[in-house]
Amino acid sequence: MSIRAYREMDFKAILDIYAACKLDELLYERKEFKLLPLDQDHKRLEGFLASQVFVYERDGIKGYAAHDHSTITALYVHPSARGTGIGKILLQFMLDRIQGDIVLNVASSNYPAKRLYEQHGFITVDEFMTDYNGTSVLATKMVCAV
Repeated sequence: MSIRAYREMDFKAILDIYAACKLDELLYERKEFKLLPLDQDHKRLEGFLASQVFVYERDGIKGYAAHDHSTITALYVHPSARGTGIGKILLQFMLDRIQGDIVLNVASSNYPAKRLYEQHGFITVDEFMTDYNGTSVLATKMVCAV
């Protein structure tokens, strides 16, 4: 197992993981969503490119996490590797790396992710409307105070 900095040659694996995971974070919404691949989603691609990205590698890239200053901007684990602790390992890596209070946003209906974040000290501080591929989503802003 290894967590390392993202390299440009990892982009195809990142696209595959994103495509396999993105709609899962909206699974508990009562709306239909259509996947917009990361390389076609200008808003999220811009955020990805502005972030420091780290990949979890074990027999290939199984997940990745990213942050932009004190904000965690992504944390995805390929469905085939879920339940193995990779999400917790990547989250702890982010917590150890980021200085000060740490912020993240998550779909309010994504209870499994919110539960993981709460187990690591995050609390809900706000809710706001956002959208994914043109469909509105209620999001939760969570903060982990150091």
